[in-house]
Amino acid sequence: MTYLLNSASDFSHEAVLGFAAANSQYVTAVHGGVVRSTQTPAGQPALVIGGGSGHYPAFAGWVGPGMGHGAPCGNIFSSPSASQVYSVARNAENGGGVLMGFGNYAGDVLHFGAAAEKLRAEGIDVRIIRVSDDIASNSRKNHRDRRGIAGDLPVFKIAGAAIEAGADLDEAERIAWKANDATRSFGLAFDGCTLPGAEEPLFHVPESTMGVGLGIHGEPGIRDLPMGTASEVADLLFEGILEEVPQDRSGRVAVVLNGLGRVKYEELFVVYGRIAERLAEAGLTAVQPEVGEFVTSLDMAGLSLTVVFLDEELEGHWVAAADTPAYRRGELRDLPSMQDRAPRTDFYTPGEENVPEATTESQTTAASVQEVIELFAQVCAENEGELGRLDAVAGDGDHGQGMVLGSRGAVEAGRAALERGAGARTVLLHAGTAWAESAGGTSGALWGSALTAAGGALSDETKADPEAALQALLRAVEAVRRLGGAQPGDKTMVDAAAPFAAHLKQQSQAGQDLPSALSAAAAVATEAAAETAELKARLGRSRVLGDKSLGTPDPGATSFALLMEALADHLKKARG
Repeated sequence: MTYLLNSASDFSHEAVLGFAAANSQYVTAVHGGVVRSTQTPAGQPALVIGGGSGHYPAFAGWVGPGMGHGAPCGNIFSSPSASQVYSVARNAENGGGVLMGFGNYAGDVLHFGAAAEKLRAEGIDVRIIRVSDDIASNSRKNHRDRRGIAGDLPVFKIAGAAIEAGADLDEAERIAWKANDATRSFGLAFDGCTLPGAEEPLFHVPESTMGVGLGIHGEPGIRDLPMGTASEVADLLFEGILEEVPQDRSGRVAVVLNGLGRVKYEELFVVYGRIAERLAEAGLTAVQPEVGEFVTSLDMAGLSLTVVFLDEELEGHWVAAADTPAYRRGELRDLPSMQDRAPRTDFYTPGEENVPEATTESQTTAASVQEVIELFAQVCAENEGELGRLDAVAGDGDHGQGMVLGSRGAVEAGRAALERGAGARTVLLHAGTAWAESAGGTSGALWGSALTAAGGALSDETKADPEAALQALLRAVEAVRRLGGAQPGDKTMVDAAAPFAAHLKQQSQAGQDLPSALSAAAAVATEAAAETAELKARLGRSRVLGDKSLGTPDPGATSFALLMEALADHLKKARG
Protein backbone atom coordinates (compact mmCIF):
# COMPACT_ATOMS: atom_id res chain seq x y z
CA MET A 1 0.00 0.00 0.00
CA THR A 2 0.99 3.66 -0.28
CA TYR A 3 2.17 4.84 3.13
CA LEU A 4 3.47 8.33 2.35
CA LEU A 5 1.04 10.88 0.99
CA ASN A 6 -0.41 14.26 1.91
CA SER A 7 -3.84 13.77 0.36
CA ALA A 8 -5.11 11.09 -1.97
CA SER A 9 -6.58 13.64 -4.38
CA ASP A 10 -3.27 15.51 -4.74
CA PHE A 11 -1.04 12.43 -4.82
CA SER A 12 -0.49 12.19 -8.60
CA HIS A 13 0.08 15.92 -9.06
CA GLU A 14 2.52 16.13 -6.15
CA ALA A 15 4.37 13.06 -7.41
CA VAL A 16 4.87 14.68 -10.82
CA LEU A 17 6.15 17.90 -9.26
CA GLY A 18 8.55 15.99 -7.01
CA PHE A 19 9.74 13.85 -9.91
CA ALA A 20 10.45 16.96 -11.99
CA ALA A 21 12.30 18.63 -9.09
CA ALA A 22 14.47 15.54 -8.65
CA ASN A 23 15.27 15.30 -12.37
CA SER A 24 15.45 18.92 -13.47
CA GLN A 25 18.35 18.20 -15.83
CA TYR A 26 15.95 16.00 -17.82
CA VAL A 27 12.41 17.31 -17.38
CA THR A 28 10.29 20.33 -16.56
CA ALA A 29 6.77 20.15 -15.15
CA VAL A 30 4.04 21.77 -17.26
CA HIS A 31 0.27 21.64 -17.02
CA GLY A 32 -0.68 17.99 -17.28
CA GLY A 33 2.73 16.33 -17.08
CA VAL A 34 6.37 16.84 -18.00
CA VAL A 35 8.43 17.76 -21.06
CA ARG A 36 12.15 17.70 -21.69
CA SER A 37 13.99 20.51 -19.98
CA THR A 38 15.64 21.23 -23.33
CA GLN A 39 13.95 22.40 -26.50
CA THR A 40 12.87 19.83 -29.06
CA PRO A 41 15.20 20.34 -32.05
CA ALA A 42 13.45 22.30 -34.78
CA GLY A 43 11.66 20.01 -37.19
CA GLN A 44 12.10 16.87 -35.08
CA PRO A 45 8.90 14.90 -34.37
CA ALA A 46 7.89 15.09 -30.71
CA LEU A 47 7.22 11.69 -29.14
CA VAL A 48 4.51 12.28 -26.52
CA ILE A 49 3.93 9.18 -24.38
CA GLY A 50 1.62 8.90 -21.43
CA GLY A 51 -1.27 7.48 -19.49
CA GLY A 52 -2.40 7.20 -15.91
CA SER A 53 -0.05 7.63 -12.97
CA GLY A 54 0.85 4.65 -10.83
CA HIS A 55 2.97 2.89 -13.46
CA TYR A 56 6.38 4.50 -12.86
CA PRO A 57 8.83 4.50 -14.53
CA ALA A 58 6.21 4.58 -17.26
CA PHE A 59 5.73 7.16 -18.55
CA ALA A 60 7.42 10.29 -17.20
CA GLY A 61 10.57 8.32 -16.41
CA TRP A 62 11.15 7.78 -20.13
CA VAL A 63 11.35 11.44 -21.16
CA GLY A 64 14.78 12.35 -22.44
CA PRO A 65 17.13 12.04 -25.44
CA GLY A 66 16.56 8.81 -27.32
CA MET A 67 13.02 8.34 -25.99
CA GLY A 68 10.12 10.64 -25.18
CA HIS A 69 9.83 14.41 -25.58
CA GLY A 70 6.95 14.72 -23.12
CA ALA A 71 4.59 12.69 -20.96
CA PRO A 72 1.02 13.63 -19.95
CA CYS A 73 0.31 12.18 -16.50
CA GLY A 74 -3.27 11.38 -15.50
CA ASN A 75 -4.54 10.49 -12.07
CA ILE A 76 -3.84 7.02 -10.72
CA PHE A 77 -4.81 4.51 -13.42
CA SER A 78 -6.82 7.21 -15.23
CA SER A 79 -6.19 8.70 -18.62
CA PRO A 80 -4.84 12.24 -18.69
CA SER A 81 -7.52 14.66 -19.86
CA ALA A 82 -7.50 15.99 -23.41
CA SER A 83 -6.29 19.36 -22.13
CA GLN A 84 -3.38 17.72 -20.29
CA VAL A 85 -2.35 15.83 -23.42
CA TYR A 86 -2.75 18.95 -25.53
CA SER A 87 -0.68 21.03 -23.10
CA VAL A 88 2.22 18.57 -23.06
CA ALA A 89 2.11 18.14 -26.84
CA ARG A 90 2.01 21.91 -27.44
CA ASN A 91 5.06 22.35 -25.21
CA ALA A 92 6.94 19.49 -26.87
CA GLU A 93 6.15 20.18 -30.53
CA ASN A 94 8.59 22.30 -32.52
CA GLY A 95 7.69 22.08 -36.16
CA GLY A 96 8.05 18.34 -36.74
CA GLY A 97 4.59 17.19 -35.71
CA VAL A 98 3.64 14.89 -32.85
CA LEU A 99 3.70 11.11 -32.47
CA MET A 100 1.40 10.17 -29.59
CA GLY A 101 1.91 6.81 -27.88
CA PHE A 102 -0.15 5.15 -25.15
CA GLY A 103 -1.54 1.80 -24.09
CA ASN A 104 -4.72 0.79 -25.89
CA TYR A 105 -7.32 1.69 -23.26
CA ALA A 106 -10.66 3.37 -23.98
CA GLY A 107 -10.00 6.50 -21.91
CA ASP A 108 -6.56 7.05 -23.42
CA VAL A 109 -7.90 6.51 -26.95
CA LEU A 110 -10.57 9.15 -26.38
CA HIS A 111 -8.54 11.82 -24.62
CA PHE A 112 -5.35 11.52 -26.67
CA GLY A 113 -7.60 11.47 -29.73
CA ALA A 114 -9.44 14.60 -28.63
CA ALA A 115 -6.14 16.41 -28.09
CA ALA A 116 -4.98 15.26 -31.52
CA GLU A 117 -8.14 16.69 -33.09
CA LYS A 118 -7.41 20.09 -31.61
CA LEU A 119 -3.77 20.04 -32.67
CA ARG A 120 -4.70 19.03 -36.21
CA ALA A 121 -7.28 21.82 -36.36
CA GLU A 122 -4.41 24.19 -35.54
CA GLY A 123 -2.32 22.84 -38.41
CA ILE A 124 -0.08 20.44 -36.45
CA ASP A 125 0.38 16.96 -37.91
CA VAL A 126 -0.36 14.27 -35.31
CA ARG A 127 -0.04 10.49 -35.54
CA ILE A 128 -1.23 8.01 -32.92
CA ILE A 129 0.24 4.67 -31.81
CA ARG A 130 -1.88 2.50 -29.51
CA VAL A 131 0.38 -0.14 -27.98
CA SER A 132 -1.41 -3.50 -28.01
CA ASP A 133 0.95 -6.21 -26.81
CA ASP A 134 -1.07 -8.16 -24.20
CA ILE A 135 -1.87 -11.57 -25.70
CA ALA A 136 -4.38 -12.34 -22.94
CA SER A 137 -6.72 -9.53 -23.96
CA ASN A 138 -7.61 -10.53 -27.53
CA SER A 139 -6.85 -12.98 -30.31
CA ARG A 140 -3.76 -13.03 -32.49
CA LYS A 141 -5.93 -12.02 -35.45
CA ASN A 142 -7.02 -8.90 -33.53
CA HIS A 143 -3.57 -7.96 -32.28
CA ARG A 144 -4.10 -4.20 -32.60
CA ASP A 145 -7.26 -4.45 -30.49
CA ARG A 146 -5.35 -5.84 -27.52
CA ARG A 147 -4.49 -3.68 -24.50
CA GLY A 148 -1.02 -2.29 -23.90
CA ILE A 149 1.10 -3.37 -20.94
CA ALA A 150 4.90 -3.64 -20.63
CA GLY A 151 5.27 -3.58 -24.42
CA ASP A 152 5.09 0.19 -24.01
CA LEU A 153 8.80 0.16 -23.14
CA PRO A 154 10.25 -1.39 -26.31
CA VAL A 155 7.75 0.30 -28.64
CA PHE A 156 8.51 3.77 -27.26
CA LYS A 157 12.25 3.01 -27.00
CA ILE A 158 12.41 1.98 -30.65
CA ALA A 159 10.28 4.91 -31.84
CA GLY A 160 12.34 7.38 -29.81
CA ALA A 161 15.61 6.00 -31.18
CA ALA A 162 14.29 6.26 -34.73
CA ILE A 163 13.43 9.92 -34.16
CA GLU A 164 16.85 10.56 -32.61
CA ALA A 165 18.41 9.00 -35.71
CA GLY A 166 16.59 11.46 -37.96
CA ALA A 167 13.26 9.85 -38.80
CA ASP A 168 10.54 12.26 -39.87
CA LEU A 169 6.96 11.83 -38.68
CA ASP A 170 5.96 9.39 -41.42
CA GLU A 171 8.99 7.20 -40.76
CA ALA A 172 8.65 7.37 -36.99
CA GLU A 173 5.00 6.30 -37.23
CA ARG A 174 5.89 3.40 -39.53
CA ILE A 175 8.64 2.13 -37.24
CA ALA A 176 6.50 2.49 -34.12
CA TRP A 177 3.71 0.40 -35.65
CA LYS A 178 6.26 -2.13 -36.85
CA ALA A 179 7.62 -2.43 -33.31
CA ASN A 180 4.13 -2.76 -31.87
CA ASP A 181 3.18 -5.49 -34.32
CA ALA A 182 6.34 -7.43 -33.41
CA THR A 183 5.73 -7.21 -29.65
CA ARG A 184 3.97 -9.75 -27.42
CA SER A 185 3.46 -9.69 -23.65
CA PHE A 186 1.89 -12.06 -21.13
CA GLY A 187 1.51 -11.43 -17.40
CA LEU A 188 0.04 -12.70 -14.17
CA ALA A 189 -0.61 -11.46 -10.65
CA PHE A 190 -0.66 -12.92 -7.16
CA ASP A 191 -2.49 -10.03 -5.47
CA GLY A 192 -3.96 -6.61 -6.22
CA CYS A 193 -2.68 -3.10 -5.64
CA THR A 194 -4.00 -0.48 -3.23
CA LEU A 195 -4.78 3.07 -4.37
CA PRO A 196 -3.30 5.92 -2.31
CA GLY A 197 -5.56 6.54 0.68
CA ALA A 198 -7.52 3.32 0.23
CA GLU A 199 -7.69 0.70 2.95
CA GLU A 200 -8.22 -2.31 0.70
CA PRO A 201 -6.67 -3.45 -2.60
CA LEU A 202 -8.59 -2.95 -5.82
CA PHE A 203 -8.94 -6.73 -6.06
CA HIS A 204 -7.67 -9.94 -4.51
CA VAL A 205 -6.40 -13.12 -6.09
CA PRO A 206 -7.38 -16.18 -4.03
CA GLU A 207 -4.61 -17.36 -1.71
CA SER A 208 -2.06 -19.73 -3.28
CA THR A 209 -3.42 -18.83 -6.71
CA MET A 210 -2.14 -16.96 -9.77
CA GLY A 211 -4.44 -14.76 -11.84
CA VAL A 212 -3.17 -15.43 -15.36
CA GLY A 213 -3.57 -12.61 -17.87
CA LEU A 214 -4.63 -9.96 -15.36
CA GLY A 215 -4.30 -6.41 -16.66
CA ILE A 216 -2.21 -3.70 -15.00
CA HIS A 217 -5.33 -2.03 -13.59
CA GLY A 218 -6.81 -5.27 -12.32
CA GLU A 219 -8.73 -6.08 -15.50
CA PRO A 220 -9.93 -9.70 -15.50
CA GLY A 221 -7.53 -12.41 -16.59
CA ILE A 222 -8.24 -15.55 -18.54
CA ARG A 223 -7.96 -18.13 -15.74
CA ASP A 224 -6.78 -18.80 -12.20
CA LEU A 225 -4.12 -21.45 -11.59
CA PRO A 226 -2.45 -22.83 -8.46
CA MET A 227 0.65 -20.87 -7.41
CA GLY A 228 3.71 -22.17 -9.24
CA THR A 229 7.44 -22.17 -8.69
CA ALA A 230 9.63 -19.57 -10.38
CA SER A 231 10.42 -22.01 -13.18
CA GLU A 232 6.78 -22.96 -13.63
CA VAL A 233 5.82 -19.29 -13.87
CA ALA A 234 8.60 -18.74 -16.41
CA ASP A 235 7.41 -21.69 -18.49
CA LEU A 236 3.80 -20.49 -18.39
CA LEU A 237 4.70 -16.99 -19.59
CA PHE A 238 7.18 -18.17 -22.20
CA GLU A 239 4.92 -20.83 -23.68
CA GLY A 240 2.06 -18.34 -23.98
CA ILE A 241 4.21 -16.05 -26.11
CA LEU A 242 5.90 -18.90 -27.99
CA GLU A 243 2.54 -19.72 -29.57
CA GLU A 244 2.79 -16.42 -31.48
CA VAL A 245 6.35 -16.64 -32.79
CA PRO A 246 6.25 -15.41 -36.42
CA GLN A 247 7.41 -17.84 -39.08
CA ASP A 248 9.78 -15.33 -40.68
CA ARG A 249 11.56 -14.56 -37.40
CA SER A 250 15.25 -13.69 -37.40
CA GLY A 251 15.88 -15.60 -34.20
CA ARG A 252 16.86 -12.45 -32.35
CA VAL A 253 14.51 -10.95 -29.77
CA ALA A 254 14.28 -8.09 -27.29
CA VAL A 255 13.15 -9.45 -23.92
CA VAL A 256 11.69 -7.54 -20.97
CA LEU A 257 10.86 -9.29 -17.70
CA ASN A 258 8.81 -6.72 -15.84
CA GLY A 259 7.93 -6.54 -12.16
CA LEU A 260 4.58 -4.92 -11.36
CA GLY A 261 5.63 -3.43 -8.02
CA ARG A 262 5.85 -6.06 -5.30
CA VAL A 263 7.84 -8.81 -7.01
CA LYS A 264 11.42 -7.73 -6.41
CA TYR A 265 14.56 -7.92 -8.49
CA GLU A 266 16.05 -11.09 -7.00
CA GLU A 267 12.80 -12.96 -7.66
CA LEU A 268 12.76 -11.65 -11.22
CA PHE A 269 16.33 -12.82 -11.76
CA VAL A 270 15.39 -16.33 -10.62
CA VAL A 271 12.54 -16.33 -13.14
CA TYR A 272 14.75 -14.94 -15.89
CA GLY A 273 17.25 -17.75 -15.40
CA ARG A 274 14.59 -20.16 -16.60
CA ILE A 275 13.48 -17.76 -19.37
CA ALA A 276 17.07 -17.74 -20.68
CA GLU A 277 17.04 -21.55 -20.83
CA ARG A 278 13.77 -21.59 -22.73
CA LEU A 279 15.02 -18.97 -25.19
CA ALA A 280 18.07 -21.10 -25.96
CA GLU A 281 15.94 -24.21 -26.41
CA ALA A 282 13.74 -22.34 -28.89
CA GLY A 283 16.73 -21.05 -30.86
CA LEU A 284 16.10 -17.45 -29.84
CA THR A 285 18.88 -15.02 -28.96
CA ALA A 286 18.06 -12.30 -26.42
CA VAL A 287 19.47 -8.92 -27.44
CA GLN A 288 20.30 -6.76 -24.40
CA PRO A 289 17.47 -8.18 -22.24
CA GLU A 290 15.94 -6.06 -19.49
CA VAL A 291 14.93 -7.37 -16.06
CA GLY A 292 13.36 -5.01 -13.51
CA GLU A 293 10.44 -2.66 -12.93
CA PHE A 294 9.42 -0.82 -16.09
CA VAL A 295 5.61 -0.66 -16.21
CA THR A 296 4.39 -1.09 -12.64
CA SER A 297 0.98 -1.02 -11.05
CA LEU A 298 1.65 0.64 -7.69
CA ASP A 299 2.21 -2.33 -5.34
CA MET A 300 0.62 -5.07 -7.41
CA ALA A 301 2.18 -8.49 -6.82
CA GLY A 302 2.84 -9.77 -10.32
CA LEU A 303 5.10 -9.82 -13.35
CA SER A 304 4.98 -9.95 -17.13
CA LEU A 305 7.17 -11.17 -19.95
CA THR A 306 7.55 -9.15 -23.16
CA VAL A 307 9.24 -10.40 -26.33
CA VAL A 308 9.89 -8.32 -29.46
CA PHE A 309 10.71 -10.33 -32.58
CA LEU A 310 13.46 -8.23 -34.10
CA ASP A 311 14.74 -7.61 -37.57
CA GLU A 312 17.85 -5.59 -38.36
CA GLU A 313 16.01 -2.26 -38.33
CA LEU A 314 14.20 -2.84 -35.02
CA GLU A 315 17.33 -4.23 -33.37
CA GLY A 316 19.35 -1.16 -34.32
CA HIS A 317 16.85 1.11 -32.59
CA TRP A 318 16.45 -1.24 -29.60
CA VAL A 319 20.19 -1.11 -28.77
CA ALA A 320 20.61 2.61 -29.56
CA ALA A 321 21.54 5.07 -26.82
CA ALA A 322 18.90 6.57 -24.53
CA ASP A 323 19.32 8.92 -21.59
CA THR A 324 16.25 9.44 -19.40
CA PRO A 325 15.66 9.61 -15.64
CA ALA A 326 14.64 5.95 -15.41
CA TYR A 327 16.08 4.33 -18.51
CA ARG A 328 19.63 4.66 -19.79
CA ARG A 329 21.26 2.60 -22.47
CA GLY A 330 24.24 2.64 -24.83
CA GLU A 331 27.03 5.14 -25.24
CA LEU A 332 25.79 8.57 -24.25
CA ARG A 333 28.37 10.09 -26.57
CA ASP A 334 26.02 9.02 -29.36
CA LEU A 335 23.50 11.60 -28.06
CA PRO A 336 23.79 15.40 -28.03
CA SER A 337 25.49 16.58 -24.83
CA MET A 338 23.58 18.73 -22.37
CA GLN A 339 25.62 21.74 -23.44
CA ASP A 340 24.52 21.22 -27.03
CA ARG A 341 20.82 21.04 -26.18
CA ALA A 342 19.02 24.39 -26.27
CA PRO A 343 17.36 25.08 -22.91
CA ARG A 344 13.59 25.34 -22.93
CA THR A 345 12.49 28.95 -22.56
CA ASP A 346 8.95 29.16 -23.98
CA PHE A 347 6.03 27.39 -22.34
CA TYR A 348 2.39 26.99 -23.23
CA THR A 349 -0.02 27.56 -20.33
CA PRO A 350 -3.73 26.70 -20.65
CA GLY A 351 -5.91 29.79 -20.88
CA GLU A 352 -3.17 31.75 -22.61
CA GLU A 353 -3.89 30.53 -26.13
CA ASN A 354 -3.38 33.16 -28.76
CA VAL A 355 -6.50 34.30 -30.58
CA PRO A 356 -5.54 34.67 -34.24
CA GLU A 357 -6.63 37.77 -36.07
CA ALA A 358 -10.03 37.36 -37.68
CA THR A 359 -11.86 39.23 -40.39
CA THR A 360 -15.13 40.99 -39.70
CA GLU A 361 -16.89 38.38 -41.85
CA SER A 362 -15.55 35.49 -39.76
CA GLN A 363 -16.36 37.31 -36.52
CA THR A 364 -19.95 37.58 -37.76
CA THR A 365 -20.00 33.82 -38.31
CA ALA A 366 -18.41 33.33 -34.89
CA ALA A 367 -21.28 35.21 -33.28
CA SER A 368 -23.73 32.87 -35.03
CA VAL A 369 -21.71 29.86 -33.88
CA GLN A 370 -21.85 31.16 -30.31
CA GLU A 371 -25.64 31.41 -30.56
CA VAL A 372 -25.75 27.72 -31.46
CA ILE A 373 -23.47 26.78 -28.55
CA GLU A 374 -25.72 28.71 -26.17
CA LEU A 375 -28.75 27.00 -27.69
CA PHE A 376 -27.10 23.62 -27.03
CA ALA A 377 -26.51 24.59 -23.40
CA GLN A 378 -30.17 25.57 -23.03
CA VAL A 379 -31.37 22.25 -24.50
CA CYS A 380 -28.99 20.27 -22.28
CA ALA A 381 -30.22 22.09 -19.17
CA GLU A 382 -33.87 21.51 -20.09
CA ASN A 383 -33.28 17.77 -20.60
CA GLU A 384 -30.76 17.09 -17.83
CA GLY A 385 -33.16 15.07 -15.71
CA GLU A 386 -34.42 12.85 -18.52
CA LEU A 387 -30.94 12.18 -19.88
CA GLY A 388 -29.77 11.25 -16.39
CA ARG A 389 -32.73 8.92 -15.97
CA LEU A 390 -31.96 7.12 -19.23
CA ASP A 391 -28.30 6.77 -18.28
CA ALA A 392 -29.13 5.39 -14.83
CA VAL A 393 -30.84 2.32 -16.32
CA ALA A 394 -27.57 0.67 -17.37
CA GLY A 395 -24.93 3.29 -16.58
CA ASP A 396 -23.96 5.64 -13.78
CA GLY A 397 -26.66 8.26 -14.38
CA ASP A 398 -24.35 11.19 -15.05
CA HIS A 399 -24.97 11.80 -18.77
CA GLY A 400 -27.40 14.66 -18.22
CA GLN A 401 -25.08 16.36 -15.76
CA GLY A 402 -22.11 15.85 -18.06
CA MET A 403 -23.90 17.41 -21.00
CA VAL A 404 -24.90 20.41 -18.87
CA LEU A 405 -21.40 20.91 -17.52
CA GLY A 406 -19.78 20.47 -20.91
CA SER A 407 -22.10 22.79 -22.81
CA ARG A 408 -21.89 25.39 -20.04
CA GLY A 409 -18.09 25.33 -20.21
CA ALA A 410 -18.26 25.65 -23.99
CA VAL A 411 -20.52 28.70 -23.69
CA GLU A 412 -18.11 30.43 -21.33
CA ALA A 413 -15.07 29.66 -23.47
CA GLY A 414 -16.84 30.76 -26.64
CA ARG A 415 -17.88 34.05 -25.09
CA ALA A 416 -14.36 34.71 -23.87
CA ALA A 417 -12.95 34.02 -27.33
CA LEU A 418 -15.55 36.29 -28.96
CA GLU A 419 -14.65 39.11 -26.58
CA ARG A 420 -11.04 38.77 -27.76
CA GLY A 421 -12.08 39.13 -31.41
CA ALA A 422 -11.99 35.46 -32.39
CA GLY A 423 -13.25 34.14 -35.68
CA ALA A 424 -15.52 31.13 -36.19
CA ARG A 425 -12.74 28.55 -36.27
CA THR A 426 -11.16 29.73 -33.03
CA VAL A 427 -14.46 30.03 -31.16
CA LEU A 428 -15.23 26.37 -31.92
CA LEU A 429 -11.71 25.22 -30.98
CA HIS A 430 -11.91 26.99 -27.61
CA ALA A 431 -15.45 25.76 -27.02
CA GLY A 432 -14.49 22.18 -27.86
CA THR A 433 -11.59 22.20 -25.43
CA ALA A 434 -13.80 23.60 -22.68
CA TRP A 435 -16.60 21.09 -23.31
CA ALA A 436 -14.21 18.15 -22.95
CA GLU A 437 -12.54 19.58 -19.85
CA SER A 438 -15.76 20.68 -18.14
CA ALA A 439 -17.70 17.48 -18.74
CA GLY A 440 -14.96 14.86 -18.48
CA GLY A 441 -15.79 11.25 -19.28
CA THR A 442 -16.61 9.72 -22.62
CA SER A 443 -19.33 12.14 -23.71
CA GLY A 444 -17.14 15.11 -22.82
CA ALA A 445 -14.28 13.84 -24.96
CA LEU A 446 -16.59 13.02 -27.87
CA TRP A 447 -18.51 16.32 -27.87
CA GLY A 448 -15.30 18.27 -27.35
CA SER A 449 -13.79 16.51 -30.37
CA ALA A 450 -16.93 17.10 -32.41
CA LEU A 451 -16.76 20.86 -31.85
CA THR A 452 -13.04 20.87 -32.53
CA ALA A 453 -13.43 18.95 -35.77
CA ALA A 454 -16.25 21.28 -36.83
CA GLY A 455 -13.95 24.22 -36.19
CA GLY A 456 -11.39 22.66 -38.52
CA ALA A 457 -13.87 23.04 -41.38
CA LEU A 458 -14.32 26.79 -40.79
CA SER A 459 -11.97 29.73 -41.11
CA ASP A 460 -10.96 32.85 -39.22
CA GLU A 461 -10.54 34.68 -42.53
CA THR A 462 -13.84 34.19 -44.34
CA LYS A 463 -17.54 33.97 -43.64
CA ALA A 464 -18.86 30.41 -43.54
CA ASP A 465 -21.05 29.50 -46.51
CA PRO A 466 -23.57 26.63 -46.46
CA GLU A 467 -20.98 24.19 -47.86
CA ALA A 468 -18.53 25.00 -45.04
CA ALA A 469 -21.33 24.59 -42.49
CA LEU A 470 -22.24 21.22 -44.02
CA GLN A 471 -18.63 20.05 -43.87
CA ALA A 472 -18.39 21.21 -40.25
CA LEU A 473 -21.34 18.99 -39.30
CA LEU A 474 -20.02 16.00 -41.24
CA ARG A 475 -16.54 16.37 -39.75
CA ALA A 476 -18.03 16.54 -36.27
CA VAL A 477 -19.80 13.20 -36.74
CA GLU A 478 -16.71 11.64 -38.30
CA ALA A 479 -14.63 12.68 -35.28
CA VAL A 480 -17.14 11.00 -32.95
CA ARG A 481 -16.99 7.79 -34.98
CA ARG A 482 -13.21 7.83 -35.28
CA LEU A 483 -12.48 8.51 -31.62
CA GLY A 484 -15.19 6.46 -29.98
CA GLY A 485 -14.65 3.44 -32.19
CA ALA A 486 -18.37 2.61 -32.08
CA GLN A 487 -20.38 1.17 -34.94
CA PRO A 488 -24.12 1.35 -35.59
CA GLY A 489 -25.76 -1.28 -33.42
CA ASP A 490 -23.44 -0.79 -30.43
CA LYS A 491 -26.07 1.37 -28.69
CA THR A 492 -24.13 4.63 -28.54
CA MET A 493 -24.36 8.16 -29.90
CA VAL A 494 -23.22 6.77 -33.26
CA ASP A 495 -26.57 5.02 -33.73
CA ALA A 496 -28.13 8.47 -34.16
CA ALA A 497 -25.10 10.33 -35.53
CA ALA A 498 -24.25 7.96 -38.40
CA PRO A 499 -27.69 7.95 -40.07
CA PHE A 500 -27.93 11.71 -39.42
CA ALA A 501 -24.69 12.35 -41.33
CA ALA A 502 -25.60 9.96 -44.14
CA HIS A 503 -29.03 11.54 -44.64
CA LEU A 504 -27.65 15.07 -44.37
CA LYS A 505 -25.13 14.35 -47.10
CA GLN A 506 -27.73 12.64 -49.27
CA GLN A 507 -30.20 15.52 -48.95
CA SER A 508 -27.52 18.08 -49.71
CA GLN A 509 -26.38 16.20 -52.83
CA ALA A 510 -30.02 16.08 -53.93
CA GLY A 511 -30.08 19.88 -53.96
CA GLN A 512 -31.79 20.64 -50.66
CA ASP A 513 -30.70 23.81 -48.92
CA LEU A 514 -28.92 23.36 -45.59
CA PRO A 515 -31.86 24.15 -43.24
CA SER A 516 -34.12 21.71 -45.09
CA ALA A 517 -31.47 19.01 -45.32
CA LEU A 518 -30.63 19.44 -41.65
CA SER A 519 -34.29 19.25 -40.63
CA ALA A 520 -34.75 15.98 -42.52
CA ALA A 521 -31.52 14.55 -41.10
CA ALA A 522 -32.47 15.56 -37.55
CA ALA A 523 -35.76 13.70 -37.91
CA VAL A 524 -33.83 10.60 -38.98
CA ALA A 525 -31.56 10.98 -35.94
CA THR A 526 -34.56 11.26 -33.61
CA GLU A 527 -36.11 8.10 -35.04
CA ALA A 528 -32.80 6.24 -34.85
CA ALA A 529 -32.27 7.32 -31.25
CA ALA A 530 -35.70 5.97 -30.29
CA GLU A 531 -34.89 2.67 -32.01
CA THR A 532 -31.86 2.15 -29.79
CA ALA A 533 -34.33 0.99 -27.13
CA GLU A 534 -34.37 -2.33 -28.99
CA LEU A 535 -30.57 -2.71 -28.81
CA LYS A 536 -28.31 -4.18 -26.13
CA ALA A 537 -25.28 -2.09 -25.19
CA ARG A 538 -22.04 -3.51 -26.63
CA LEU A 539 -19.55 -0.79 -25.69
CA GLY A 540 -18.58 1.15 -22.57
CA ARG A 541 -19.48 0.30 -19.01
CA SER A 542 -23.13 -0.26 -20.02
CA ARG A 543 -22.14 -3.40 -21.95
CA VAL A 544 -21.85 -5.26 -18.64
CA LEU A 545 -25.57 -4.61 -18.10
CA GLY A 546 -26.49 -4.98 -21.76
CA ASP A 547 -29.73 -6.89 -21.14
CA LYS A 548 -30.84 -4.31 -18.60
CA SER A 549 -30.56 -1.58 -21.22
CA LEU A 550 -33.21 -3.22 -23.42
CA GLY A 551 -36.33 -1.10 -23.65
CA THR A 552 -34.53 2.17 -22.90
CA PRO A 553 -33.10 4.48 -25.60
CA ASP A 554 -29.39 5.23 -25.42
CA PRO A 555 -28.79 8.56 -23.63
CA GLY A 556 -25.94 9.58 -25.94
CA ALA A 557 -28.00 8.97 -29.07
CA THR A 558 -30.94 10.77 -27.47
CA SER A 559 -28.94 13.88 -26.55
CA PHE A 560 -27.41 14.00 -30.04
CA ALA A 561 -30.87 13.90 -31.63
CA LEU A 562 -32.19 16.59 -29.27
CA LEU A 563 -29.37 18.95 -30.18
CA MET A 564 -29.70 18.34 -33.93
CA GLU A 565 -33.46 18.97 -33.77
CA ALA A 566 -32.80 22.24 -31.93
CA LEU A 567 -30.14 23.23 -34.47
CA ALA A 568 -32.49 22.51 -37.36
CA ASP A 569 -35.27 24.63 -35.81
CA HIS A 570 -32.77 27.42 -35.17
CA LEU A 571 -31.63 27.52 -38.81
CA LYS A 572 -35.21 27.44 -40.07
CA LYS A 573 -36.10 30.47 -37.94
CA ALA A 574 -32.93 32.28 -39.03
CA ARG A 575 -33.89 31.71 -42.67
CA GLY A 576 -37.32 33.22 -41.94
